[in-house]
Amino acid sequence: MNTYFCDFFNVREQALEEYGAFNISLVADLPLFIDPFLLFNSKKNEYKQLHKEIIRYLIFLKDKSSKGIVTEGLLRAWYTFKEVEQNWLGFSEVGNKGSGLGMKFAKSLDNNLVSLFGKFGEENITEESHLEKLCLIGSGVGRDNISDFTTNLIKAFLLRYTQEFALKHIDKNLLGQFNVSKSRFNYDFEVWEGEIYTLPKFKNSYVILTPKDLLTRDDTFINSNDMYSKIELLVESIDNIALRGQINNYLLQELKKGMKKKERQEVYQRLVQQLPEIIDYYIREKEREKEMASNISNEKVSFCNELLVNNYKIFVEMMATQTPFYDVRQDSFEEALERVMYLKRVIEDMDGYKIFYIDGQPIKREHDFQILYKLTWFSSDSDMNAEVNNGRGPVDFKASQGKKDQTLIEFKLASNSKLKQNLAKQLDVYNKANGGTAKTIKVILYFTDSELARVNKILHDLKIDENNAIVLIDGRKDNKESASNVK
Repeated sequence: MNTYFCDFFNVREQALEEYGAFNISLVADLPLFIDPFLLFNSKKNEYKQLHKEIIRYLIFLKDKSSKGIVTEGLLRAWYTFKEVEQNWLGFSEVGNKGSGLGMKFAKSLDNNLVSLFGKFGEENITEESHLEKLCLIGSGVGRDNISDFTTNLIKAFLLRYTQEFALKHIDKNLLGQFNVSKSRFNYDFEVWEGEIYTLPKFKNSYVILTPKDLLTRDDTFINSNDMYSKIELLVESIDNIALRGQINNYLLQELKKGMKKKERQEVYQRLVQQLPEIIDYYIREKEREKEMASNISNEKVSFCNELLVNNYKIFVEMMATQTPFYDVRQDSFEEALERVMYLKRVIEDMDGYKIFYIDGQPIKREHDFQILYKLTWFSSDSDMNAEVNNGRGPVDFKASQGKKDQTLIEFKLASNSKLKQNLAKQLDVYNKANGGTAKTIKVILYFTDSELARVNKILHDLKIDENNAIVLIDGRKDNKESASNVK
């Protein structure tokens, strides 16, 4: 089975490593994304210039927004972007298609640049302006938007970067010429223009490589959770006495003894909305800590490379040698359950559990568990979608063969604090949202004896311990019997 870029294009992994690009999967997006702070903080002049170009474009948008001349047509032309799905990075477990930056994002950005960030590009507290500033208030522009926006604004660089590697290392029969739209902005005519590139061909499109030193996981270095967690300490570093006095007065009135964490955060959010200058002081502190950004990013990317590339190869090789899915017509439930049971067998009886361990410690992330399941869905006639939302919240996967044949599959770790609540209610809610026609499968992965005991107690309490659509998978590394000894 071809899974990674090097597999599909017959490239030596060492060549890609030396070039500095991440060996992406062409089966499912990997949970990495570009952090614009890494551009700002880089010692490479080319990266620093990319950061300046991002800020230049935002200042262009701010100037247009402040003049009140942005029509719906210009919103679509200047503020909306499709997701750059060809880089195979992001947050989609199935395939590589995300939502992109549509009109909701465009209108929020247009409004924020006038109402909240009217001085964007004119800051005198921070070293430079920062794109991430736009997602620190919770006003319609989030982390995913920042990632997509950054990728679109440096797309020409990524295309040139990929083209250079492709021309040197990939057989010309595996390459094609592509006219890539919105790859360069012409400030003279104020229009996005396309450009022709020679790139690796994949299906009906192309592939984009991304340098590892631009990537991170989980969150950008500048992010709202970090800001709100430090806000009271941040106040003490503000040298503007009047602003500091306003903040302290507000917190004194609004913060109550015994407040829960969520309630305190809501107070902080209202504070920042009223006094957005606070954001500049937070960003100044992050600039002072900038040496940490690259170190943290390198650790996260190395971790992802070990888990999502090196360890997953074990799983892929197992599937390549054994294909238990026969050309027999099955409904979506039978097929989905069979693939769950295959995943269970690989993890429990074929040493597949090893992929969940780095330096002897289990990796407890439901997202990684879900990507593994995606890898089992080869040679299938069923329609397979991830993060399906039918009005009651997202479910991990939905397999279907038409409206009357749907199966919902949910993956949970035994350590999940809301496991009992989830088992009792969640899939029933999803089922109702699908018109009551969907069947459900719940898959639970455990790593310790105590986790297994907890799950068994929950199943017993809910009287569902005999339900064959609830599958437990043993991820323990200790006391494993070899497959030959299992009776």
